[in-house]
Amino acid sequence: ALMVALVSPSLASDTKATAAADKEVEKVQQDQTAEKRKALFEEATTAIRETKNALKALDEKKAKEALAALERASGKLTIILGREPELALAPSDVNVVTYDILGDIDAVKALREEIEDALDDGRVQQARRLIRNLASETVISVTNIPLATYPDAIKRAAKLIDEEKMDEAKKELQLALNTLVVTDTIIPLPVTTAEKYLKEAETLAEKGDRSKEENERLADLLKDARTELEFAQALGYGSKKDFKNLYKQLDQIEDKTKGGKSGSGFFDKIKGYLKDTVKSSQKESGNGNTKE
Repeated sequence: ALMVALVSPSLASDTKATAAADKEVEKVQQDQTAEKRKALFEEATTAIRETKNALKALDEKKAKEALAALERASGKLTIILGREPELALAPSDVNVVTYDILGDIDAVKALREEIEDALDDGRVQQARRLIRNLASETVISVTNIPLATYPDAIKRAAKLIDEEKMDEAKKELQLALNTLVVTDTIIPLPVTTAEKYLKEAETLAEKGDRSKEENERLADLLKDARTELEFAQALGYGSKKDFKNLYKQLDQIEDKTKGGKSGSGFFDKIKGYLKDTVKSSQKESGNGNTKE
Protein backbone atom coordinates (compact mmCIF):
# COMPACT_ATOMS: atom_id res chain seq x y z
CA ALA A 1 0.00 0.00 0.00
CA LEU A 2 1.23 3.47 -0.85
CA MET A 3 0.95 5.97 1.99
CA VAL A 4 0.91 9.66 1.17
CA ALA A 5 1.45 12.29 3.85
CA LEU A 6 -0.42 15.51 3.24
CA VAL A 7 0.91 18.75 4.71
CA SER A 8 -1.45 21.67 4.95
CA PRO A 9 -0.21 25.04 3.61
CA SER A 10 -0.42 26.52 7.10
CA LEU A 11 1.69 23.71 8.58
CA ALA A 12 4.24 24.01 5.80
CA SER A 13 4.41 27.72 6.47
CA ASP A 14 4.88 27.07 10.19
CA THR A 15 7.70 24.61 9.41
CA LYS A 16 9.51 27.22 7.30
CA ALA A 17 9.00 29.81 10.02
CA THR A 18 10.42 27.41 12.63
CA ALA A 19 13.47 26.71 10.46
CA ALA A 20 14.02 30.46 9.99
CA ALA A 21 13.65 31.01 13.74
CA ASP A 22 16.15 28.22 14.46
CA LYS A 23 18.66 29.83 12.12
CA GLU A 24 18.16 33.18 13.83
CA VAL A 25 18.66 31.61 17.25
CA GLU A 26 21.84 29.90 15.99
CA LYS A 27 23.15 33.20 14.64
CA VAL A 28 22.47 34.96 17.95
CA GLN A 29 24.26 32.15 19.82
CA GLN A 30 27.25 32.39 17.46
CA ASP A 31 27.37 36.17 17.90
CA GLN A 32 27.21 35.82 21.69
CA THR A 33 29.97 33.20 21.65
CA ALA A 34 32.16 35.46 19.49
CA GLU A 35 31.55 38.39 21.87
CA LYS A 36 32.42 36.18 24.82
CA ARG A 37 35.68 35.07 23.19
CA LYS A 38 36.52 38.69 22.40
CA ALA A 39 35.88 39.76 25.99
CA LEU A 40 38.03 36.93 27.39
CA PHE A 41 40.81 37.80 24.95
CA GLU A 42 40.75 41.46 26.05
CA GLU A 43 40.82 40.50 29.74
CA ALA A 44 43.77 38.14 29.19
CA THR A 45 45.66 40.72 27.12
CA THR A 46 45.22 43.28 29.89
CA ALA A 47 46.43 40.78 32.51
CA ILE A 48 49.67 40.24 30.58
CA ARG A 49 50.15 43.97 30.02
CA GLU A 50 49.64 44.74 33.72
CA THR A 51 52.11 42.00 34.69
CA LYS A 52 54.73 43.66 32.48
CA ASN A 53 53.80 47.06 33.96
CA ALA A 54 54.40 45.63 37.44
CA LEU A 55 57.79 44.29 36.40
CA LYS A 56 58.74 47.67 34.94
CA ALA A 57 57.60 49.44 38.12
CA LEU A 58 59.76 47.12 40.23
CA ASP A 59 62.77 47.91 38.01
CA GLU A 60 62.09 51.57 38.77
CA LYS A 61 61.78 50.89 42.55
CA LYS A 62 58.07 51.83 42.53
CA ALA A 63 56.56 49.17 44.79
CA LYS A 64 53.17 50.87 45.16
CA GLU A 65 52.70 51.12 41.38
CA ALA A 66 53.78 47.50 40.98
CA LEU A 67 51.19 46.34 43.51
CA ALA A 68 48.48 48.38 41.80
CA ALA A 69 49.34 46.80 38.45
CA LEU A 70 49.27 43.29 39.95
CA GLU A 71 45.89 44.00 41.53
CA ARG A 72 44.55 44.95 38.10
CA ALA A 73 46.09 41.83 36.55
CA SER A 74 44.65 39.62 39.29
CA GLY A 75 41.24 41.23 38.81
CA LYS A 76 41.25 40.43 35.10
CA LEU A 77 42.23 36.83 35.77
CA THR A 78 39.43 36.52 38.34
CA ILE A 79 36.96 37.74 35.72
CA ILE A 80 38.20 35.14 33.22
CA LEU A 81 37.92 32.30 35.73
CA GLY A 82 34.50 33.54 36.78
CA ARG A 83 33.24 33.41 33.20
CA GLU A 84 34.98 30.18 32.22
CA PRO A 85 35.83 28.16 35.37
CA GLU A 86 36.95 25.12 33.33
CA LEU A 87 39.19 27.09 30.97
CA ALA A 88 42.81 25.86 31.09
CA LEU A 89 44.37 28.34 28.66
CA ALA A 90 43.23 31.93 28.13
CA PRO A 91 44.39 33.35 24.75
CA SER A 92 46.11 36.71 25.11
CA ASP A 93 47.81 37.28 21.75
CA VAL A 94 47.57 36.07 18.15
CA ASN A 95 50.28 36.25 15.52
CA VAL A 96 49.91 35.14 11.89
CA VAL A 97 52.90 34.54 9.61
CA THR A 98 52.97 33.08 6.09
CA TYR A 99 56.00 31.33 4.62
CA ASP A 100 56.25 30.29 1.00
CA ILE A 101 58.89 28.68 -1.13
CA LEU A 102 59.97 30.11 -4.47
CA GLY A 103 60.29 27.28 -6.95
CA ASP A 104 58.52 24.24 -8.34
CA ILE A 105 58.42 20.65 -7.17
CA ASP A 106 61.76 19.87 -8.82
CA ALA A 107 63.39 22.68 -6.83
CA VAL A 108 61.88 21.26 -3.64
CA LYS A 109 63.16 17.77 -4.39
CA ALA A 110 66.64 19.17 -5.15
CA LEU A 111 66.64 21.03 -1.83
CA ARG A 112 65.59 17.88 0.01
CA GLU A 113 68.48 15.98 -1.55
CA GLU A 114 70.87 18.75 -0.52
CA ILE A 115 69.56 18.56 3.07
CA GLU A 116 69.87 14.78 3.15
CA ASP A 117 73.45 14.99 1.81
CA ALA A 118 74.34 17.56 4.47
CA LEU A 119 72.95 15.30 7.21
CA ASP A 120 74.79 12.26 5.81
CA ASP A 121 78.04 14.28 5.93
CA GLY A 122 77.35 15.41 9.49
CA ARG A 123 76.75 19.03 8.44
CA VAL A 124 73.77 19.34 10.76
CA GLN A 125 73.83 23.14 11.08
CA GLN A 126 73.87 23.61 7.31
CA ALA A 127 70.94 21.18 7.03
CA ARG A 128 69.10 23.11 9.77
CA ARG A 129 69.50 26.38 7.86
CA LEU A 130 68.41 24.80 4.57
CA ILE A 131 65.34 23.12 6.03
CA ARG A 132 63.98 26.51 7.12
CA ASN A 133 63.28 27.19 3.43
CA LEU A 134 61.29 23.98 3.06
CA ALA A 135 57.89 25.44 3.90
CA SER A 136 54.73 26.71 2.25
CA GLU A 137 52.36 27.47 5.10
CA THR A 138 50.53 29.95 7.27
CA VAL A 139 51.28 29.65 10.98
CA ILE A 140 48.77 31.00 13.48
CA SER A 141 50.49 31.37 16.87
CA VAL A 142 48.32 31.95 19.93
CA THR A 143 49.89 32.97 23.25
CA ASN A 144 47.91 31.62 26.21
CA ILE A 145 47.85 32.23 29.95
CA PRO A 146 47.96 28.92 31.87
CA LEU A 147 45.16 29.55 34.36
CA ALA A 148 46.23 26.69 36.62
CA THR A 149 49.48 28.46 37.57
CA TYR A 150 49.56 32.10 36.41
CA PRO A 151 47.06 33.64 38.89
CA ASP A 152 48.88 32.05 41.84
CA ALA A 153 52.20 33.41 40.58
CA ILE A 154 50.70 36.92 40.53
CA LYS A 155 49.52 36.50 44.14
CA ARG A 156 52.94 35.22 45.25
CA ALA A 157 54.65 38.20 43.61
CA ALA A 158 52.29 40.63 45.37
CA LYS A 159 53.03 38.96 48.71
CA LEU A 160 56.78 39.24 48.09
CA ILE A 161 56.40 42.96 47.35
CA ASP A 162 54.51 43.39 50.63
CA GLU A 163 57.45 41.68 52.33
CA GLU A 164 59.81 44.10 50.50
CA LYS A 165 61.49 41.22 48.67
CA MET A 166 61.65 43.08 45.37
CA ASP A 167 64.22 40.90 43.58
CA GLU A 168 62.30 37.74 44.43
CA ALA A 169 59.07 39.37 43.25
CA LYS A 170 60.70 40.26 39.92
CA LYS A 171 61.91 36.69 39.49
CA GLU A 172 58.40 35.39 40.22
CA LEU A 173 56.85 37.69 37.60
CA GLN A 174 59.49 36.86 34.99
CA LEU A 175 58.94 33.17 35.63
CA ALA A 176 55.19 33.65 35.19
CA LEU A 177 55.72 35.40 31.85
CA ASN A 178 58.08 32.63 30.75
CA THR A 179 55.41 30.00 31.39
CA LEU A 180 52.96 31.46 28.89
CA VAL A 181 52.02 28.74 26.41
CA VAL A 182 52.29 29.33 22.67
CA THR A 183 50.20 27.02 20.49
CA ASP A 184 50.75 26.91 16.73
CA THR A 185 48.25 25.95 14.06
CA ILE A 186 49.84 25.22 10.69
CA ILE A 187 47.85 25.62 7.49
CA PRO A 188 49.72 24.00 4.55
CA LEU A 189 49.17 26.28 1.56
CA PRO A 190 49.36 23.57 -1.15
CA VAL A 191 46.71 21.51 0.65
CA THR A 192 44.51 24.59 1.06
CA THR A 193 44.87 25.37 -2.65
CA ALA A 194 44.02 21.77 -3.55
CA GLU A 195 40.89 22.04 -1.39
CA LYS A 196 39.87 25.16 -3.31
CA TYR A 197 40.28 23.39 -6.66
CA LEU A 198 38.35 20.36 -5.43
CA LYS A 199 35.49 22.49 -4.14
CA GLU A 200 34.97 23.99 -7.60
CA ALA A 201 35.43 20.57 -9.19
CA GLU A 202 32.73 19.08 -6.95
CA THR A 203 30.21 21.68 -8.10
CA LEU A 204 30.93 20.81 -11.74
CA ALA A 205 30.89 17.05 -11.06
CA GLU A 206 27.34 17.30 -9.71
CA LYS A 207 26.13 19.11 -12.83
CA GLY A 208 24.38 16.70 -15.20
CA ASP A 209 24.49 18.74 -18.40
CA ARG A 210 28.07 19.98 -18.50
CA SER A 211 29.32 21.66 -21.64
CA LYS A 212 32.55 20.69 -23.35
CA GLU A 213 34.28 23.67 -21.73
CA GLU A 214 33.00 22.64 -18.29
CA ASN A 215 34.26 19.10 -18.78
CA GLU A 216 37.68 20.48 -19.68
CA ARG A 217 37.56 22.80 -16.68
CA LEU A 218 36.71 19.87 -14.39
CA ALA A 219 39.61 17.82 -15.73
CA ASP A 220 41.99 20.78 -15.29
CA LEU A 221 40.84 21.34 -11.71
CA LEU A 222 41.49 17.72 -10.79
CA LYS A 223 44.88 17.87 -12.47
CA ASP A 224 45.78 21.09 -10.64
CA ALA A 225 44.64 19.60 -7.33
CA ARG A 226 46.93 16.61 -7.92
CA THR A 227 49.86 18.93 -8.68
CA GLU A 228 49.29 20.84 -5.43
CA LEU A 229 49.13 17.61 -3.45
CA GLU A 230 52.37 16.39 -5.03
CA PHE A 231 53.94 19.70 -3.99
CA ALA A 232 52.58 19.23 -0.45
CA GLN A 233 54.02 15.71 -0.35
CA ALA A 234 57.43 16.94 -1.49
CA LEU A 235 57.37 19.45 1.38
CA GLY A 236 56.40 16.72 3.84
CA TYR A 237 52.90 17.89 4.78
CA GLY A 238 51.50 14.50 5.66
CA SER A 239 52.47 10.83 5.65
CA LYS A 240 52.89 8.45 2.72
CA LYS A 241 49.59 6.85 3.73
CA ASP A 242 47.84 10.24 3.63
CA PHE A 243 48.91 10.93 0.06
CA LYS A 244 48.32 7.36 -1.11
CA ASN A 245 44.68 7.74 -0.01
CA LEU A 246 44.37 11.15 -1.65
CA TYR A 247 45.75 10.02 -5.01
CA LYS A 248 43.52 6.93 -4.95
CA GLN A 249 40.46 9.12 -4.42
CA LEU A 250 41.53 11.48 -7.21
CA ASP A 251 41.86 8.50 -9.56
CA GLN A 252 38.33 7.38 -8.66
CA ILE A 253 36.88 10.87 -9.10
CA GLU A 254 38.50 11.21 -12.52
CA ASP A 255 37.07 7.83 -13.54
CA LYS A 256 33.57 8.67 -12.27
CA THR A 257 33.45 12.05 -14.04
CA LYS A 258 35.11 11.33 -17.37
CA GLY A 259 32.96 11.31 -20.50
CA GLY A 260 30.57 13.84 -19.00
CA LYS A 261 29.43 11.53 -16.17
CA SER A 262 28.06 13.25 -13.08
CA GLY A 263 26.85 12.51 -9.58
CA SER A 264 27.06 13.50 -5.94
CA GLY A 265 29.14 12.16 -3.06
CA PHE A 266 32.24 11.63 -5.22
CA PHE A 267 34.29 14.00 -3.06
CA ASP A 268 33.15 12.93 0.43
CA LYS A 269 36.11 10.64 1.16
CA ILE A 270 38.80 12.91 -0.25
CA LYS A 271 37.57 15.80 1.93
CA GLY A 272 37.99 13.59 4.99
CA TYR A 273 41.48 12.56 3.89
CA LEU A 274 42.44 16.22 3.37
CA LYS A 275 41.45 16.94 6.98
CA ASP A 276 43.60 14.02 8.13
CA THR A 277 46.53 15.35 6.08
CA VAL A 278 46.29 18.82 7.63
CA LYS A 279 46.05 17.25 11.10
CA SER A 280 49.13 15.09 10.59
CA SER A 281 51.12 18.14 9.45
CA GLN A 282 50.70 19.90 12.81
CA LYS A 283 53.75 20.10 15.02
CA GLU A 284 53.71 19.78 18.80
CA SER A 285 51.80 22.66 20.36
CA GLY A 286 52.91 24.65 23.38
CA ASN A 287 56.56 25.63 23.65
CA GLY A 288 56.26 27.28 27.05
CA ASN A 289 57.61 30.63 25.93
CA THR A 290 56.14 34.00 25.14
CA LYS A 291 56.71 35.74 21.85
CA GLU A 292 57.89 39.25 22.55
